[in-house]
Parts: sequence; structure tokens; C-alpha cells
Amino acid sequence: MREGYEGTGPGAITPDGCAVELYSRLPVGEEPDIIASAVPAGAHILELGSGVGRMTHPLLERGFTVTAVDESAEMLERVRGARTIRGAIETLDLDEKFDVVMLASFLVHAGDVEVRRGMLDVCRSHVADGGCVLIQREGENYHTDLPRERHDPSGFTIRMLSAEPVGDGVNSVRAEYVFPDAVWTQTFLARPLSKEEFEGALGEAGLRVDRYLTEDRVWVRAVPVEA
Repeated sequence: MREGYEGTGPGAITPDGCAVELYSRLPVGEEPDIIASAVPAGAHILELGSGVGRMTHPLLERGFTVTAVDESAEMLERVRGARTIRGAIETLDLDEKFDVVMLASFLVHAGDVEVRRGMLDVCRSHVADGGCVLIQREGENYHTDLPRERHDPSGFTIRMLSAEPVGDGVNSVRAEYVFPDAVWTQTFLARPLSKEEFEGALGEAGLRVDRYLTEDRVWVRAVPVEA
């Protein structure tokens, strides 16, 4: 387990506190439609942090080719129909270029600045000329107005319990997922980033915002900065 990260509940827990069985239960949502609307049909997508394939599988069904990367073997065991690679995102070096590189699940908010820089550098080094990077950011009030909860129509409740400062602009965030037959918790480190801070982090990696894909600016399409 990584320092500052923890997970509880049935089944395997990954080094960043994610429960494999929990992520296998979470509904897909609108993310695949957002992604499909922002990239060319049939594109080859490098999905960084694929987990169990919650987005991988719908993207495959839409005709995309996906290379799925995750550090958890237990997560990747549940991915079907995609090439899978086990490894840490921030040190990945495939010596390949992809039409689309995707960094979802708020990974850009990693508490460790060097990990974030590594992830964005990997995005830049693996995107083809003329390609794009899709990034999922935290919502504007992700760390405020806590605790709060949301009941999902599929039958479970997500509770964001707390976000406690631990120094250097990083919060320790605690979330709870309540299903009729099981409860999971996850504690993780996250660094809030304003729009300006986020765009500055992209610039360090040689990327720039092409456009925000959703009104809440959670999903972003970035492109390489031309030399």
C-alpha cells in the first residue's frame, strides 16, 4: 500500500486503496460518450489507469482499439478484449505513439507532484503527432461542502466523508461506497488544482488545452504544444 492510501472492504485492494470488486460494480456512466465525441472513430487509445475496464469495454464496443495500463494485476485480470500492460503510469515507456492517450479517474490530482509530472510526461511522450490527450479533472467543489452523499440509481450510495489538509497543498480524502450487501472505503491523497494551476501543469509537460469537453470542465481535450 502506498503511504497515505488505504482501502477497506471485501476482495483485493490495490496499492492506491481501490477495491477491485467495488470497481467491477460501478456503472459506466456517460464517460464513453464524452470520449467518443472527442476523438476520431476507430482511434487507438492508450488508457492509463484502466482498472477493471469500466471504460475500456464500452470503448471497445464502439470500435476503438485500447491498450489498457494499470499497476494492479487483479484489476487487469477483469479486462477483456484489450491489450493489457501492468506497470506504474508515471514511469511507463512503451516506445509507441497512440492516437489518443487517456488519463481519467482524477489521476492528474496525484498528491505527489513528481508523480503527476511523470504521468503528464508519459501522456506527452506517447501521443502521436496530431493526436490528443483526454484528462478527467476533479469537479470545482470536490474538496468542499463535506460530508456529502449521492445515491446512484443503480442502487448504491457514494459518500464523500472528508478532505483533511496534510500539508503542501495536499488533502487526505476519505470516501465510502455503500451497497446493500457490502461497504467499501478508500482513503487517498489528492492535490486540488485550479483551472490555472491545471493548465500550468499541462504546459510543463508540453501540452495545452484544446477545449473543455463538459460544462463543468471535468473532461478536457489537450494537445501537444508545437515546437
